[in-house]
Amino acid sequence: MKKFLIAFVFLGCFMASCTQKNNDLPDDSIYHLTSKWENQHGDFIQLDDLKGDVVVMVMIYTNCRTACPRLTADMRDIHQLVGNKNNKNIKYVLVSIDPESDTPEKMNEYLNMYKFTGDEWLFLRSTDANTRELANVLAVKYKEISPIDFSHSNIISVFSKNGHLAYQKEGLNIDIEGTASQIKKQFN
Repeated sequence: MKKFLIAFVFLGCFMASCTQKNNDLPDDSIYHLTSKWENQHGDFIQLDDLKGDVVVMVMIYTNCRTACPRLTADMRDIHQLVGNKNNKNIKYVLVSIDPESDTPEKMNEYLNMYKFTGDEWLFLRSTDANTRELANVLAVKYKEISPIDFSHSNIISVFSKNGHLAYQKEGLNIDIEGTASQIKKQFN
C-alpha cells in the first residue's frame, strides 16, 4: 500500500508539471506547436525550447538571390540596433522554406557567410508540413516557382518570451528601427 501511495504521488506531481508547462503560455503562443526542428549543428529542438527568450524570426532559403539576402541584412541591422546587452535572452531565428536543400551544413555556411556566429543565431529546418504550419502562424505565404526558387512574403516577426506574437514588419529594408524598438520593449 505504501508503494502504491508513493507511485500515486509521483504520478500526480509528474502530471501537474506537464499540465503547468502549457498553462503558463497564452493561447496564441507558438510554443504550443509540437513540431521538431533541426538546427545548423544537426541538433533537434522544439520551438518551446526557446521559451524564455525574445525570438526574432524570418523565413528564407539559402539559394535565394533576391529578397532573402535583403531580409538577412535586415536581421543583421536589427541585431546591431538592439545591441549585445540581451544576447543571452534573445534568439534570431532563420527558418528555411526549402528544407530539402537547406541541410545543416548549408545553414551553417550561410550563417558564417553573414558572420552570425554567436549563440543568439539559429537556422532551423523541418518537414514541409511543419514548415507550412509555422508559415501559417506567421502569415508567411510561399510557393515553389521552380526547382530552385520560391516566391515568398517578406516578414520578420518578434515574439515575447512566452511565444506571443508581439510585432511584425513586412517589406524589405523598412521599419528596422521600429522593429528594434519593439524587441527592446520585450525586456521592460
